[in-house]
Amino acid sequence: MLVALFKLLSLLPLPILHGIGTGLGWLVYLSSPTYRQRLRENMRLAGVETLIYSAVPEAGKSILELAFIWCAPQEKVLKKAKIQNWDLVQSALDMGDGVIFLTPHLGCFEIIAQAIATRINLTVLYRPPHKKALQPLIETARARANLLLAPANLGGVRTLLKALKKGNSIGLLPDQVPQNGEGVWANFFGKPAYTMTLSAKLHSMTGARIICAYAERLPWGKGYLINFVPFTDDLKGTPEHQANSINCAMENLIAFCPAQYAWSYNRYKTPDHVASYEATTTATPTTSTPPQPVTTIVPIKKLTPDPDPE
Repeated sequence: MLVALFKLLSLLPLPILHGIGTGLGWLVYLSSPTYRQRLRENMRLAGVETLIYSAVPEAGKSILELAFIWCAPQEKVLKKAKIQNWDLVQSALDMGDGVIFLTPHLGCFEIIAQAIATRINLTVLYRPPHKKALQPLIETARARANLLLAPANLGGVRTLLKALKKGNSIGLLPDQVPQNGEGVWANFFGKPAYTMTLSAKLHSMTGARIICAYAERLPWGKGYLINFVPFTDDLKGTPEHQANSINCAMENLIAFCPAQYAWSYNRYKTPDHVASYEATTTATPTTSTPPQPVTTIVPIKKLTPDPDPE
């Protein structure tokens, strides 16, 4: 049923889907106190609560556009994607050690993997949905030529490592809350958040280059501008230091288009069987990550597309 609905919606033009998404965003915001409170609180932590009236419709667009991104013909989808700074990626690929793409829940992150896979082989880590009814839609829709899905388990991690050792590329969502034993507490906009350590581990094991990426949603359904940004930290030190460095890089990406971040995501939850940050600091005060001042986003001037984007 859900697959059929998404395929039907994918026939609509992207501007129409974004228009419907705008209405959906406001409907959910006004009808769900829990959703509304979390979105506002997360935006307040980042200092962007003044963008609330822009963030609400963007959240709705992010849901409806999935029908287009997942179910429309790939050539139709990719016509909506303009790639910026591919030379940065190519330089990293030429080193031969593989590339780790880090993408937060910002803009239309789903289109990034498809765009990359038209040029190179890419393996992306994904977490199977809790609802079995969603699994055929997500797995079928995401699987494309040159795009391999690796489940978020030990076997999937081995698949990622194998790809990097071959000099290929992988993609991760570093702001996704990991499971027990797969993360550490690190600051995200000044508040401790359980943060995955996988990207730093894979980097240290393979020497793969890290590149950050995001896809800004253009207004009026005009498409998406995919940008690649270098990761400049050396990721030395403790896992907590590494996680803080990656979170800082994600904060910097979010500053490019802060209204398009998934502020309603429960980023600060404590996963099952994970000691809370407070319990961790009480037990091991010498190794925990100390609280830091709240980071305030200063929106960054938008990058302009290349004259002839690829």
